[in-house]
Amino acid sequence: MDKIIIEHSPNLSGSISISGSKNSSLPILAATLMSGGNYKIENVPEISDVITMLKLIRKLGGEYSFDNGKVEINTEGVNSFEAPYELVKTMRASVLVWGALLGRFGKAKISFPGGCAIGDRPVDQHIKAFDSLGYKTDINDGYLETSKVSKTGGVFEFETKSVTGCENAIIASILADKKTIIKNCALEPEVGDLISFLKFLGAKIEVSGSTVEIMPSSSLSSGNGAYSVIPDRIEAGTFAVLGSLPGNNIKILNCSPNHLIEPLECLKKSGPIIESKENEMTIKGAEEILPINLVTEPYPGFPTDLQAQFMILALLANGKSTFHETIFPSRFIHVAELRKLGADIEVNNSSATIFGGKSLAGSKMQASDLRASASLVLAGIISKGRSEISRVYHLDRGYEKIDYKLTELGVKIWREKE
Repeated sequence: MDKIIIEHSPNLSGSISISGSKNSSLPILAATLMSGGNYKIENVPEISDVITMLKLIRKLGGEYSFDNGKVEINTEGVNSFEAPYELVKTMRASVLVWGALLGRFGKAKISFPGGCAIGDRPVDQHIKAFDSLGYKTDINDGYLETSKVSKTGGVFEFETKSVTGCENAIIASILADKKTIIKNCALEPEVGDLISFLKFLGAKIEVSGSTVEIMPSSSLSSGNGAYSVIPDRIEAGTFAVLGSLPGNNIKILNCSPNHLIEPLECLKKSGPIIESKENEMTIKGAEEILPINLVTEPYPGFPTDLQAQFMILALLANGKSTFHETIFPSRFIHVAELRKLGADIEVNNSSATIFGGKSLAGSKMQASDLRASASLVLAGIISKGRSEISRVYHLDRGYEKIDYKLTELGVKIWREKE
């Protein structure tokens, strides 16, 4: 198992290219199970979550090749509707094969999903959606067993916005028996990318506000060429925070600034100079960082997946910052690690108060989830001396070659065996 070593690294500069979106790639890959065929998908990040999804597809009977961001998948031979515990336990997004298997076989057996330790993320919205669309789910020995009980399709409204719940419901409805209308859908760009991919295959989908209407298709075509995944907005946002630190000047390529409107507005208020174009942005660090006050919300609001990274900027702010977490109220596990560096942070239920301007010194830290691990890397960069981060397999779940990219910008970072 690797650990990452980081030394204080001021005055960073250069350009980096953003990888394809993790949270787009996973549902798109899962959707290939819905209908047998040969699929070509490009701009896929080489990260452990993607590898896990591909292994799951192979376990179900599919075949794949993956080279230089290009995935080719053959799902003609998929013959199993069971997603086993040994794969699903490591990644919550494995639950996305649920809808695809229902669409193909009319039944699915899925182990309860695993992934990050950031609080309770129940699958009740998935079950309620499937129940409304003609399926019934039983829970037996840690498995979700769902099967078709009537004509599939219909109308369902999510009680709360659920990204994976919405994606599962959409995928399951493509080959349904009748028209499906899904209301109060999540609006994240990754959901839009999945819909674009499904329409690329020939699915009949219309989106109006937060309502998705799906006309049933008898078949789909996988032979329309290659589909390219959108850039990863969370990786772009992470590097945008790095660029905003005093003394830094970073150009971020192959990104979509229009997917980061709220985070970029938040950054601008804190002091850095940001210039955005269609597919790139340049960020010059603030001379003085102003306090940050943010509330995480579903898209297009401030993303919970950037909350931990923005906290690093707040540690350098001249004054008090406040963060309120509405998506995952317990998502402040990284605070205990940041305190080891000398950070002054108070947590009260779903809110954190950060008292900036304290001296930070390197320390040993332990990653607890994907985005928290990225915040610890940023913290190591700004802290005097040397920092050591263990359990970096969390980081490798969602950031492609992050230590290489950081090295290109001038960060003193390397890996060692624990």
